[in-house]
Amino acid sequence: MASGGYRNGTTKGTLKLDKSLSVNSNVKSSSFKSKPVPSPSHASGLRRSSSGSLGSPGAVKYDAGVPGRVRVAVRLRPRNAEELVADADFADCVELQPELKRLKLRKNNWDSDTYEFDEVLTEFASQKRVYEVVAKPVVESVLEGCNGTVMAYGQTGTGKTFTLGLLGEEDTASRGIMVRSMEDILAAISPETDSVSVSYLQLYMETIQDLLDPANDNISIVEDPRNGDVSLPGATVVEIRNQKNFLELLRLGEAHRFAANTKLNTESSRSHAILMVHVKKSVIGREATLSSENGNASHLSNTIKSPVVRKGKLVVVDLAGSERIHKSGSEGHTLEEAKSINLSLSALGKCINALAESSAHVPVRDSKLTRLLRDSFGGTARTSLIVTIGPSPRHRGETASTIMFGQRAMKVENMVKIKEEFDYKSLSRRLEIQLDKLIAEHERQQKAFEDEVERITIEAQNRTSEVERNYADDLEKERLKYQKDYMESIKKLEEQWVTDQMKRGNDKIGVEHKDECLDKTRSREGPLVSVSEEITELRQVLKNETHLRKVAEEEVKNLRSQLAHWKNSEASGNAEILKLHKMLEDKAHQDEKLEEEITILKSQLLQLSFEAEETGRSLERGGPGKIFTGLDSFMAQVRHPQLKDSGNGEKASIAKLFEQVGLQKILSLLESEDADVRIHAVKVVANLAAEEANQEKIVEAGGLTSLLMLLRSSEDEMIRRVAAGAIANLAMNETNQELIMAQGGISLLSITAAEAEDPQTLRMVAGAIANLCGNDKLQMKLRGEGGIKALLGMVRCGHPDVLAQVARGIANFAKCESRASTQGTKTGRSLLIDDGALPWIVQNANNEASPIRRHIELALCHLAQHEVNAKDMISGGALWELVRISRDCSREDIRTLGHRTLTSSPTFQAELRRLRIEC
Repeated sequence: MASGGYRNGTTKGTLKLDKSLSVNSNVKSSSFKSKPVPSPSHASGLRRSSSGSLGSPGAVKYDAGVPGRVRVAVRLRPRNAEELVADADFADCVELQPELKRLKLRKNNWDSDTYEFDEVLTEFASQKRVYEVVAKPVVESVLEGCNGTVMAYGQTGTGKTFTLGLLGEEDTASRGIMVRSMEDILAAISPETDSVSVSYLQLYMETIQDLLDPANDNISIVEDPRNGDVSLPGATVVEIRNQKNFLELLRLGEAHRFAANTKLNTESSRSHAILMVHVKKSVIGREATLSSENGNASHLSNTIKSPVVRKGKLVVVDLAGSERIHKSGSEGHTLEEAKSINLSLSALGKCINALAESSAHVPVRDSKLTRLLRDSFGGTARTSLIVTIGPSPRHRGETASTIMFGQRAMKVENMVKIKEEFDYKSLSRRLEIQLDKLIAEHERQQKAFEDEVERITIEAQNRTSEVERNYADDLEKERLKYQKDYMESIKKLEEQWVTDQMKRGNDKIGVEHKDECLDKTRSREGPLVSVSEEITELRQVLKNETHLRKVAEEEVKNLRSQLAHWKNSEASGNAEILKLHKMLEDKAHQDEKLEEEITILKSQLLQLSFEAEETGRSLERGGPGKIFTGLDSFMAQVRHPQLKDSGNGEKASIAKLFEQVGLQKILSLLESEDADVRIHAVKVVANLAAEEANQEKIVEAGGLTSLLMLLRSSEDEMIRRVAAGAIANLAMNETNQELIMAQGGISLLSITAAEAEDPQTLRMVAGAIANLCGNDKLQMKLRGEGGIKALLGMVRCGHPDVLAQVARGIANFAKCESRASTQGTKTGRSLLIDDGALPWIVQNANNEASPIRRHIELALCHLAQHEVNAKDMISGGALWELVRISRDCSREDIRTLGHRTLTSSPTFQAELRRLRIEC
């Protein structure tokens, strides 16, 4: 077979980027390196130490992070045309239970293995739902400044490239994770302050090649010796401005990717595709206040928010398919490609196994793929893995291998951290701009003040000159006037005196006339006195104006002194800025030292606590040399529950007791007269019943009978609650369900449901009945012994957990009825409707709690599939809820089921036409 060529049949160098894309093959993105967070306030609550990345136990310690387990989702591909023909007589090897987030892998016709995942996606799951549950949380973390990885793993032809890299040019609903991730990133950033850049690579035959520049076909991996970060400085980095540019980039990269035709896939990827998206996002930082040393309000004071840059890297990895050589039919160069793919995937599996088992050595350097993904598994990135499988029983071995890969990956835990740093250059520029504004404002105020002083001075001078001129003119006029009057008076007096002398001829009369003239002259001198007073007043005004001018000049001098003082304050402000920068650096250094000391103290405290706990246990055992064994050890633990660990330690302790004491002795303690012993014994049995491997042993040893006896006879609320929980665990097995019904278990559960008031007890009872409702063979007996009535009676509690279990039981019962009606074994009306469950179902079909709403929506859809229930559902208002479910339900599978149910029922269609409602 010919060697794999480029995807779409395009040779190297035939496609070029649009000129609007700015390509720089030498750009080194700073987001490849993690810089320490300067202050605890900028860590956004993510404060826990990180031990480096995948396989790097000796890496430099980063700033604090939070634990984040690798989330794994499984997606089932529908049967293709070839499988529909070849496997027509065989059932699928996979059975999905998406509501329980688990799947069953059939070993044969009577046995299967069950596996749980974070998400289980059916063949009807839309691309939008796959993105929201798998990749959207990772994209949101990248926008907050964390590293994130989304990776697809599975057999060739199971839909990895369809899930990740589909462009959706013909149908926008089929867009893959790469396209939808970039849409969310571009919508969340600001083009003015933020940036997004992309590199697109492929790992082919253990060689890293640039899909954007095919000539760049041997890119080296560079590791930072300080913190272990991995970067590819030789890769082409393209800055993305809009979604159109990104789609052009993806088309160019896909054209250069190697692909070949195999028996499993007509266009099988022969390389691992790696898309790296680097996001730099600016956020508002802390507030820094600049003021003078003495704190005077009149001095410079301004509040500035320091800019912070968060750097996140999103890595989307489309792995080449794992395949078996004899099934794919590879030969020649394609055979060598397949061997290289299997070797790199095998190295990745070994690393994940080592991390899942907490091995001291992780073989990260066995492959370039594991070196590139060292931060994604066991590192500081938030990682989501989607494993794709097919339904065909011919490929059961590959499907089982893929599922086990996902199970091991779920045990890997990363330490997610935020990468952010202060943008000191931007802060410096802002401070310089602020300083320039202050200087300009001071200059404007100084100029305005000088102009005002000059205007007042000129105005005072003009007024003084005018007053002086008016005073001189008035004074001269008055002087001339009084001089003229004086001369005329003297002349008249002389004439009068001569006339009087001539008339009277004596001196006396003359003297009298002369005295009279003198009196008249004095009366003429009166106005001269008033003129002198006015001159004195004008001189006083002039003196006041002169004084005001001196005061104005003094004020100008003071203002100039203040201006010089302000300039000195500006200089001291610059010195204060430098001092604050130094303080920030010292504070960061002190924080690092304190964190190291806290880590040491925590380890010492843990050691002391361990030693104290060992000492306490030794004293509780009765001193050195005395060891509890067998049943005595168990009695000691049930009497002293404070000695037990929590979590995994408690399970390990119970398993150890189970091996040492034996199940029969533990069950015998259920009849103990000591109430505390009885309570702790039933708790141990309940914990053992939670493990599927122990359930058969418990039933064979008579544990189920003992639990039912406790439920019947005990008056202790805690014993009844724990016993009901243990019965609920046992009721998950189909064989145990028949035994529970045969021993009158449903009647006892119904009585307990009627008498109990504690929500937790009711939740356990409702869970047990809900498990029994899922058995097709027991429906009539369960309803006859009051199981449905008991479920509906427990809604009186109103607790959301109880209502969720009631809704699950009703959904299981309705599903069994729907299956029976489809097979033709049931023709009558639903037993749920006969027992009056329909009003409560309709009332809670749009409940705010998603678990309740999801189960009720499923129950409605299953009830509606039986035509005999249609009229009751229409009269009870269920038709409107079915229409809402078919249009607005958040779950696509339920929405599709509701739409199919409405369109397939003649009664519903007739009613919808009557109401003129389109569905």
